[in-house]
Amino acid sequence: MDLGIRGKTAIVCAASKGLGRGCAEALAEAGVDLVINARSAEPLQAAAQEIAEKYGVRVVPVAADIATENGRRAVLAAMPAPDILVNNAGGPPPGMWYDWEREDFIKALDANMLAPIAMMKAVLPAMMDNGWGRVVNITSQSVKSPIAVLGLSNSARAGLTGYVGGTSRQVAGSGVTINNLLPGIHATDRAVSLDQGVVAAQGISLSEAKAQRAATIPAGRYGTTGEFGAMCAFLCSNKAGFIVGQNILLDGGAVNATL
Repeated sequence: MDLGIRGKTAIVCAASKGLGRGCAEALAEAGVDLVINARSAEPLQAAAQEIAEKYGVRVVPVAADIATENGRRAVLAAMPAPDILVNNAGGPPPGMWYDWEREDFIKALDANMLAPIAMMKAVLPAMMDNGWGRVVNITSQSVKSPIAVLGLSNSARAGLTGYVGGTSRQVAGSGVTINNLLPGIHATDRAVSLDQGVVAAQGISLSEAKAQRAATIPAGRYGTTGEFGAMCAFLCSNKAGFIVGQNILLDGGAVNATL
């Protein structure tokens, strides 16, 4: 399918690996020039080179912490007025309700709520002036079905979801869409980290922990970054202009809900 976005430009955050990398690759395959961001320079540079060589698009890496004002300034300096923005950041660590203090919540809010809001505020005016724009925020299935040990993530991502619910409807008339993708367990470093937590807690092997978690997913497996990226690219396409303010689960059926 021709997504109708060849020649457009995009910022993809946290894109050196995992779900962000999947989104960057899918957009590059559709002919979109990219600025990709992550904190670690070496893997980011390698990802940029691999994507550019594979798909023949321009890929500019910007190593910076998107959760900081300086990091966002560096990314936006490389591409001040993108056609597409994909917000993404690693989730905060798991724990129990009594583990978290105010400082822990502030860090989670900075990375998973306030940073994407700041990026949207920076790019939405130009998108609206141009009469076209796409924003996709990578959140979590925990927005629909909270995960007890991920209370920091539940809180921050729910706040972002509320902001998008209103803002998306304020900008839709200008040809700009904002939507959220809610991943379940995908085969990424984040999944490995969570599985290792189960290993430590239950004294089982990593393969046993993975099989145990996969058994809770109706699809019977973890998702792939390619599947996730394909959905992101579709939401960024000319075909998706009537999808506004939605929270789309990609979880293999793990969240058992009708709506």
